[in-house]
Amino acid sequence: MSTPDTDARVAAIRGGDRRALAQAITLIESTRGDHRAEAEVLLDGLLPYAGKAIRIGISGAPGVGKSTFIETFGLHVIAHGHRLAVLAVDPSSALGGGSILGDKTRMEQLSRHADAFIRPSPSGGTLGGVARRTREALHACEAAGFDVVIVETVGVGQSEVAVRDLVDMFVLLVAPGGGDELQGIKRGIIEIADLLVVNKADGGLAPQAEMTRAQYQSALYLLRPLSPHWTPTVLAASAIEGTGVPEVWQTVTAYQKAMAEAGEITDRRSSQALAWMWAEISETLQARLRDSATVADQLPEIEARVSDGTLSPTAAALQLLQAFLSSAE
Repeated sequence: MSTPDTDARVAAIRGGDRRALAQAITLIESTRGDHRAEAEVLLDGLLPYAGKAIRIGISGAPGVGKSTFIETFGLHVIAHGHRLAVLAVDPSSALGGGSILGDKTRMEQLSRHADAFIRPSPSGGTLGGVARRTREALHACEAAGFDVVIVETVGVGQSEVAVRDLVDMFVLLVAPGGGDELQGIKRGIIEIADLLVVNKADGGLAPQAEMTRAQYQSALYLLRPLSPHWTPTVLAASAIEGTGVPEVWQTVTAYQKAMAEAGEITDRRSSQALAWMWAEISETLQARLRDSATVADQLPEIEARVSDGTLSPTAAALQLLQAFLSSAE
């Protein structure tokens, strides 16, 4: 239920108040029960103003130059009249769970731009490094008038398919030197990419980057496209020199146009909303199960039996679920 305080927050965010947006995302990311309740009311107020941005997921192996590329790409996008938000999901500290990369220090020019908003978020160990609340933060950024939103994810691996439940287009950055690296990247990550970009295509690496681009393009020909309306392609770019970056943006807009005209953007976002709902159900049930006093009483003994092999994980899970459901009746 909306309150005067919520209405004021929504109005401030809609008016471009960056501090209000940052505070809203902090509220969204909080795990406190009272904060979650506030965040849900706030999100209900923001939802009618969300959904109009181009949503791009960007991933790549450590060292491929994601932050440098995103900064150069972002400045190019802004120069073409857009407002850009970057939700950079950082690896979490194993002890504290906080962000440790500090993307604002890695994107200095972009972070200072009036039409850019960068928000590092801890991954919290979630699948593919996509923070649980990134979906909601994305909607808040859209409501604030950012019409291009980038979700930068951690690393490369099969779990990166999680980003597909967040964005319209998935971009994979790779480094020059296909060969062994091409063999080492799991096929699944290439299968979900709508665009591959060979970064660092400059200086002495330029010829190697072109060779890598050709190798990846050949590999893509062997894969079945995710959509009949779009054939994934491979581009070479240099984030340092800026070459190839305009072509990347042109490809992004061509993709968005083709998929929107075919109705696939709408269909994908509908599917994503349902996936979001079920993810919330799953995570909320797990949290409530762990907080259950009945489960807490039985948990040490059951965990010990699973650890020593006297009880199967399946049987243990059923026991805990039965205990939880019985206490909820």
